[in-house]
Amino acid sequence: MAAQTPVTAPAISAIGQAPRSSGRSEGGLKGVLIGAGKAVMATVIVLLALFPLAWMLIAGFKSRSEVVETPFQFFPDVWRVENYQLILQDPEFIRSMSVTFAGAIMFTVLSLAVNSLGAYAFARLEFAFKNVLWVYVITTMFIPGMAILLTSFVVVTRLRMLDTLAVLVLPGAASAAHLFFMRQYYLNVPLAMEEAATLDGASKWEIYRHIFLPMSKPVFVVVGMTSFLAFWNSYVWPIMTITSRDLYQIQQYLATFRSERAAELGMLMAGSTLAALPVLILFLIFQRHIIGGIKIAGLK
Repeated sequence: MAAQTPVTAPAISAIGQAPRSSGRSEGGLKGVLIGAGKAVMATVIVLLALFPLAWMLIAGFKSRSEVVETPFQFFPDVWRVENYQLILQDPEFIRSMSVTFAGAIMFTVLSLAVNSLGAYAFARLEFAFKNVLWVYVITTMFIPGMAILLTSFVVVTRLRMLDTLAVLVLPGAASAAHLFFMRQYYLNVPLAMEEAATLDGASKWEIYRHIFLPMSKPVFVVVGMTSFLAFWNSYVWPIMTITSRDLYQIQQYLATFRSERAAELGMLMAGSTLAALPVLILFLIFQRHIIGGIKIAGLK
């Protein structure tokens, strides 16, 4: 019988390593393909999301015939800067942008103040009928705004608030959704900090001002941006409550411009682009804080 050739340790090692090396290469290739697929998908989503904004920006450089021409042409034959120049020279456009921006700032500050105080009260204070009131607040989250639009109009009419800046700022400042969001954030503030401040003789107001407010930056950014955006994009409520052109909001101005000067679509696109700029600039400034606030809220 012929002697069998013994398999040496190096041979065993080589035989055992080949499949593992192949598996790693296949796994690495699969990971690369998955990563590339995710990158392509993300790029497509971003392009689809930015396309309307890009088209509106470029349409501001077109003539009316080019805006509505068929077949569709993305870029104009001749770039017309005068559309942006003319809309910026329109005093009504400048006034509506200024009034809307001032109103949005006031609405945002008021919203942060009212909702943060309410959230602190529901999160940390004890008072009569607290649970009943909280159930009532939460219930209002499920009522569509359109369902109470007429009753809200009746209320502000009887309060003689029509055609004033107050009718745009005061209603809606207290938001059940914002109150709930901030309350959940405050519930996770360490109780030991509040107890230590109480032992030092701090009042509830001092605890709120010196402990809760400094820690509220992430949630304030999220709620503040949401409030600012809601006011800036509001259309139905201003249409119902504002008749003076001196108080026209930017969306109201653009709607009026569309009905009165329908032939100047290039200027309308230019105005719409400029109207979107403040929100985009604020988002770019606070995007890191917004993402951080959302992550914190998700973790808590």
